Amino acid sequence: MTTDASDVEKARADLAATLEAIEDKLNLPKQARLAVDRARRRVQGLRENPTALVAVAAVAAVLIGGAVWLIVRVARK
Repeated sequence: MTTDASDVEKARADLAATLEAIEDKLNLPKQARLAVDRARRRVQGLRENPTALVAVAAVAAVLIGGAVWLIVRVARK
C-alpha cells in the first residue's frame, strides 16, 4: 500500500488547520480579547458617526422608559 507524498502533505495541512481552528475556539482568553476588540471597534464607529450614537441612545431611552412604564403599570394593579 503506497500513499502519494502530496496526499500525505495535504492531509497534514488539513489536520493542522483543523487543530488550529479548534484551539482558537477553545482559547477563552483569546476569545475574550477578540470580543473586547470588536466592542472597541463598535464604540469607535459610534464616536466617528454621532448620528448613530444618538440613534442608539434614543432606542435605549425608549426601551428603558417602556420597561419602567410597564413595571409601574403592573405594580399599580
